[in-house]
This record gives sequence, structure tokens and C-alpha cells, in this order.
Amino acid sequence: MEIPKRKLGRTGIDVTILGLGGEGVLRTFGQEKEAYQLINRAVDLGITYCESARAYSGSESYYGLALKERRKKVFLTSKSHARDKKGALEHLHETLRNMKTDHLDLWQVHDVRTDEEIEEIFGRQGAIEAFVEAKEKGLVRFIGLTGHHDPLILRKCIERFYFDTVLMPVNPAEPHYNSFIGQVMPLAVERGMGIIAMKVYFRGAAAQIAPGNLDLFYRYALSHPISTAVIGCDTIGQLEENVRFASAFSPLTKDEQEMLSEQLSPIARKLMYYKP
Repeated sequence: MEIPKRKLGRTGIDVTILGLGGEGVLRTFGQEKEAYQLINRAVDLGITYCESARAYSGSESYYGLALKERRKKVFLTSKSHARDKKGALEHLHETLRNMKTDHLDLWQVHDVRTDEEIEEIFGRQGAIEAFVEAKEKGLVRFIGLTGHHDPLILRKCIERFYFDTVLMPVNPAEPHYNSFIGQVMPLAVERGMGIIAMKVYFRGAAAQIAPGNLDLFYRYALSHPISTAVIGCDTIGQLEENVRFASAFSPLTKDEQEMLSEQLSPIARKLMYYKP
């Protein structure tokens, strides 16, 4: 089973249309054996996009333990939720130590939610200065942005800085509530950004509302102009199922996308804020 690849926007890098998310079993402490097996199975299956974040418990350290000589096989990413330059640089150096690497392929400003955060990030001695400095020093190759609370906040960030990528929700409930697909995706496409999808399965709620049809949600996301969908996994079985979806991917038609979306419209808000 070969996983198709797409170009990650203007980075010019081809990545698999399925990425290994830093959540699931990776967002834990004390599960080194399980995490090691999951990460290496993902690489064995051909996944090239691997994601984490400074806020994701032991996730970064798990990657550091598991990848070792396989580091060059993956496009390795992490995130910082610090809003000031000093804090962000401290996060980066901790991330690099944890992941046992001398650079990140993509470093992302994590989970921007408010106008106040924007002013701090882009203000004097704000976090964006750390991101620029890190790129200039070769500690990171590309700079990204993430968010899932307010699409207008992400738009404001994109309008203020030349981000290479954006990580945002892409799922069939999303158009009915604070739509990132409608308000962020077109701008990201216009600017040539790599678009990375998250919350494809509503943090696991999709398995409850459509058992046996998870592939529809994955196909929905990949039917949009995204580069990859990152999915956290609790087990190797879940990982292998997602690899099957990716390997057999075929796009949904516009009618199929709209039908699936309309079916979820009554519970869209609940799904977007679902917590398992």
C-alpha cells in the first residue's frame, strides 16, 4: 500500500496525504514502548509527515526515542504556544533536545485564539521574532500557524506574516459553525500556503456517529485543497486503518460533500467542540 503525496504549498516538499498526529497515545507520559512501536510502524508504512507540539505531554520525547537514524525519512514538525520571543526560543531548544535533532522541518505558532495574543505574538519581542531568528539560523526550515477556535483570528495572522503553512479544522461539520474552510482556506490557497487538516474525525466522535464509515470523513478532508491530514492514533490498528484510507483515497463529489455536511448540520457546534 503506497500512500499518495501532495506538495506542502510553497515549501515545495512532497508529503504523504496522511500525517501522524502528536496526540492519541503520543500525548501521554510513560508509554514509551507503545509510542515507539506506533511511530516506527508509521514510518514503515511510508508516512513522511510527523507532528508534535511542546504542549503535547511526552510526544516530542517519544519521537526522539523512536526516530533515531530514521529522522531523515520524515518531515518533522512541532509547535510552540509561547507568545513572547524568549519563551518561544526556550520551547524550540527544548523541542530540539527532546526530538534529538538539530532542526525542525516545520515550526508552528500554536493555537492562536484572540486579538490580544496576536498583538503579543507580532509585537516587540513577540514570538514571531523567535520564529524568524530560528529560520535564519537554520534551526527550522519553514514557519507555520495553527488554530481551531476562530477563523478570523487565523486570517488576521496570515495577513500580518508570510507563513508557509496553516493547520486548521477540515471536516463536514465545520462549514456550519465558524467555518475555516470558508474563511481561511481561500486566503491560504491564494497565498500558496500548505494547508494541513486537523479534527478530521472530531477527536474521535466520528466513530460514534458513523461507525464503519470513517473513510467518508477522511475523503471529505482530502477532497479539499489540503496537503495532508494529521490524525492522532491510540493503537497501531487505528494507524493501519488510516493508511488503508489514504492508500485507497478517491475524492468525494461536491454533491457527496454537501450531503454529508448537511447530515451533520444539526450537531455541528457540538462536534466542533467535542471532547472524548
